[in-house]
Amino acid sequence: MKTIKILGTGCPNCKRTTEVVQQAVEELSLPDVSIEKVEDIMKIMEYDIMSTPAVVIDERVVIKGRVPSKGEIMELLKV
Repeated sequence: MKTIKILGTGCPNCKRTTEVVQQAVEELSLPDVSIEKVEDIMKIMEYDIMSTPAVVIDERVVIKGRVPSKGEIMELLKV
């Protein structure tokens, strides 16, 4: 099972990132994907990022400091 975490404190860009990730997962019809929103600043700091939103796939930071495109997320999930 893949685990995707969206790191962010609830800002508009963080919410948009969550929407984009959910759309990508639905479009790819991936049943074994868990999406988790991490809003606790102490937990976010554990990933050593300087700006949010950030996307973590299977504990690896793949995007940070910007809202990704749906296509970009889809490519990352196909690997």
